[in-house]
Amino acid sequence: MKRKAEAFWTGTGKDGKGHLTTQSKVLNKNQYSFSSRFENGIGTNPEELIAAAHAGCFTMKLAFILQEKNLKPESLNTTCEITLENGAVTSSHLILNAKVSGINQKEFEPLVKDAELNCPISKLLDTKISVEMTLSN
Repeated sequence: MKRKAEAFWTGTGKDGKGHLTTQSKVLNKNQYSFSSRFENGIGTNPEELIAAAHAGCFTMKLAFILQEKNLKPESLNTTCEITLENGAVTSSHLILNAKVSGINQKEFEPLVKDAELNCPISKLLDTKISVEMTLSN
């Protein structure tokens, strides 16, 4: 399986502008610029897209792991915070709020760790990855 996205840019790094389009068209010529990346400008940026990808991938991986244990989560809500420092992504921090019946915190932790280590985006990222979690039944 292959997925693709396209970036289009005109102008210099600081004064230029561009847009991003994904194969599915969920992003369709969505604006990005220096301002949307390093300031509070309108548009998206690569780090925001990495955060969305990591949160989505980790959450889906955890759902599959729970399914293998015959557990059905009522909800898994993950926020991802990507840190960009000195021109490098230095960390990806996942914040999970889960509502899963039939499991306690001690049993849940290794399943979360499995998802953290083995979701495809975690495997892709060459950075520090951390998870904090809240489990309710």
